[in-house]
Amino acid sequence: MDKNTVTGLLLITAIIIAFTIYNRPSREQIEAQRHMRDSIALVEAQRAPGARQNDMDMQPDTALPGEAGSVVADFFSTGTASSPAARDTLQATVEPAKEQTVVLENEKIRILLSTRGGSIQSVQLKEYLHHTEENLLLFDGRSEARFNLNLFNRNSVRLSTEDQIFTPIPGAGGHSVTMRLQQTPEQYIDFVYTLPPDEYMMDFDVRLAGMKTGLHPESLTNFRMNWEQKIRQQEKGRTFENRFTRIHYKYDRQDVQKMSESKNDRRELTEPLKWFSFKDQYFTSIIIGREPFSNTILSSEALTSANYTKHYKAEGWMPAVISPDIDLITAGFNYYFGPVHYNTLKAYDRDVADSAGKLQLEENVYLGYRWLSWVNKWFVIPVFNYFLSLNWGMGLIILLLTLMVKLVTLPLTYKSFMSSAKMRVLRPQIQELEKKYPGNEQEKMMKRQQATMELYNKAGVSPMSGCLPMLIQMPVLLALFFFFPAAIELRQQGFLWADDLSTYDSIISWNGNIPLVTRFLGNHISLFCLLMTVVNVIYTKYNMSMTDTGSQTMPGMKYMPIFMSVFMFFFLNSYPAGLNYYYFLSTLITITLTLIMKQVIDENKILAQLEANKKKPKKKSGFMARLEEAQKMQEKMARERAKESAKRNYR
Repeated sequence: MDKNTVTGLLLITAIIIAFTIYNRPSREQIEAQRHMRDSIALVEAQRAPGARQNDMDMQPDTALPGEAGSVVADFFSTGTASSPAARDTLQATVEPAKEQTVVLENEKIRILLSTRGGSIQSVQLKEYLHHTEENLLLFDGRSEARFNLNLFNRNSVRLSTEDQIFTPIPGAGGHSVTMRLQQTPEQYIDFVYTLPPDEYMMDFDVRLAGMKTGLHPESLTNFRMNWEQKIRQQEKGRTFENRFTRIHYKYDRQDVQKMSESKNDRRELTEPLKWFSFKDQYFTSIIIGREPFSNTILSSEALTSANYTKHYKAEGWMPAVISPDIDLITAGFNYYFGPVHYNTLKAYDRDVADSAGKLQLEENVYLGYRWLSWVNKWFVIPVFNYFLSLNWGMGLIILLLTLMVKLVTLPLTYKSFMSSAKMRVLRPQIQELEKKYPGNEQEKMMKRQQATMELYNKAGVSPMSGCLPMLIQMPVLLALFFFFPAAIELRQQGFLWADDLSTYDSIISWNGNIPLVTRFLGNHISLFCLLMTVVNVIYTKYNMSMTDTGSQTMPGMKYMPIFMSVFMFFFLNSYPAGLNYYYFLSTLITITLTLIMKQVIDENKILAQLEANKKKPKKKSGFMARLEEAQKMQEKMARERAKESAKRNYR
């Protein structure tokens, strides 16, 4: 084994050791994982053969007569305020109790709370409608959403809150409700819901009174929480809606991450988690910890039923705080039930000075890749919001936004047109070179290319000058491609024949599966997409004739732009009508600008200037020099290969 090999093996070993040490879990993470394993073991120990299972399978549980009361009595029995009389009293009050519902609402949302489990049963967003124009419900009933808190006492008795019947206590002012599970006046569990006026964010507090000495040490500092939800199909285009339906989550004081939207996904997160969201295309349920959650498990499952798109589950540990002066243990988090609207979500960081401590809830709005999203955040959204403030129709707003984008990119468009004009006026001279070096033999092709580059260099024309402006415009064009599907402002806003600019505008639709057609088009044809494609094909053909330099190209390559224009029809047919309307307007404006510039710009003057440039001594640019050198090298290699081939044939 030589010296280099030994050195390489030592370096690889050192890297592996360093990587292992760096990624090793901290003492806190190891302790949290141990807590989780111990508590799960306690749960399993309590399960007797034949006992009722509680695996969060989205099916309502049915408690046996007296079972709930006995479990609660056993759970509270180790507390400081428990007694046999208290147990009998609890059973007497709990057993005959029936499930009730309590309404908590403001101007934006209507929340239905159930005394069974003391949890949220239904959430309605008042300002929005389902695509069928019915009330928009994020979920409704235990079959669609469930919340559960698992607690353990010192005897390892588990209390699952979703099985218990709570007593509702309305708060002052009608903005809060307390759900209480009580053993004695001094010993109880409270779920406190507080919904401020005109807000999507609701406070949720857990308070355990009289339980300091009765709880298992694990439950004194962490509560095991479960939340799961089936995501309803809210939009007309299910396939397109699925592309934006996924779980987002944020590590504490770190960046936002997202799970897969196209396949089932499960993640076990050991690092502290600040929040997680169960979102569809335009609406979301977010749970935001007052203190970071630990050992969180998130899972996403795609559903095939007609009414639901995904099934989300979350399980984690919620930190609790022990009051030093009174016998009280508290914990809590915030619910956000509302739209995936950029400014609404960003407003929750308005008063946060520490950038690392910002919630970054606006990252639920997908505005494109990280290197691209800044265009939408700092340019497109402010301009769009300004036009919205004028209370004009959405069709006019998109037109104004398109004109604004064209105005910003006009200098680049002009530069690209001038480059094409220079290439166009040199077309006769390029054709002369084609005649001078005819054929497709490699040697003649290289000579023809070399002569063409020399002509461009003398005339002061760069073939790349027309491409560079187009590349600079690409971030803006791509940003708008991501903006329109994420803009909830377009939802259920009509224009002309399109009833909803946030989804496709079908003029023809059908049922059933047509091979290939259904796969690429869906079961409809979008009129705005069709118009956009027709106009784009016309412009492409016109532009090809305008930019034809006369140089020979590979067979079939000249038709590639037209093919790409037609391909975009199949690609964009299921995209929002607002996006296709924007592309339609953008192409029309580009055609108009091209015709105006063609009339204004005198190509004879351009040709005269290029001829004058030929007479001036000109230093080759670095790019042109490198290109010419590469062509000479290719020509030399071709001659050498030809000589070698001739020698082999002679032998």
